[in-house]
Amino acid sequence: MQFNFLETIDNLITALIYLIVSFVLFLIGKKVYQLFHRSINMDQELVEKDNLAFSFANVGYYIAMVIVISAVYSGEGIGHIVDDLIEVGIYGLLSIFLLNVSILISDKVILRKFSIKKEIVEDQNVGVGILEAAICIANSLVIYGVITENQDNFFEILILWLIAQFVLALVSVVYNKITPYDIHEYIKKDNVAVGIGFSGAIVAVANLVRFGTQMEADSWIVVGENLLLETGIGLLLLPLARVLTDKILLPKRNLTDEIVNQEKPNNGAAIIEAFSYIGGSILICLSFA
Repeated sequence: MQFNFLETIDNLITALIYLIVSFVLFLIGKKVYQLFHRSINMDQELVEKDNLAFSFANVGYYIAMVIVISAVYSGEGIGHIVDDLIEVGIYGLLSIFLLNVSILISDKVILRKFSIKKEIVEDQNVGVGILEAAICIANSLVIYGVITENQDNFFEILILWLIAQFVLALVSVVYNKITPYDIHEYIKKDNVAVGIGFSGAIVAVANLVRFGTQMEADSWIVVGENLLLETGIGLLLLPLARVLTDKILLPKRNLTDEIVNQEKPNNGAAIIEAFSYIGGSILICLSFA
């Protein structure tokens, strides 16, 4: 293949333009996050207080921002760079807005039993910080699926996004039912391990919902069937993955004892539990792909 210098330069300039736009969207996303959390001095929490809990939550949001921005580029391109950039700008801003509203809803519904600000800022509860990061990432996965397959249709985007919010809330209820302890109670007690396990469950089901929204569908009925299928699989995955962790990944230990029934909760065991949820969701998506 003959090297074309002008074409290479053109591709580099185009890539640079998209990169700059991505950074601009990221900065806008950061500002929007600050607007939604005006009562928190982020620089003070990160630098002066060395607040690890807030660092987890903040980085989780940054990861989520990268995911939702990448969603904008994953749709079908329009062709002309100007039109494409307009599309990127519109759906980029929409994704940022939906992400921040999603986080607000999740905080009020999934973490309704305690104050996020108090736990993360005042108490520096690392378990809540990790859980907040997971909520950010979970919502970004949902938005990724919704945006990539439904560009040019705001109505479908909003409907699917609302359904996903309900599913994530349902996950918190189901997960609390399958665990022999009250997750909210132990998270409030600064039990990081419980927060890690719960985080894995939320991200895992969000990944399945993301996949469900991206499955081929030619009608709302099929879309509903796909989401129902993936949500059902996700809810079944949670107890099965927990049993798998207990019997196979940690055969000589009881997961509940490791997480809540000892003086120092075993964060390593909780990470394995979270992995079993997320790993299972990835394998399920690959199986249906």
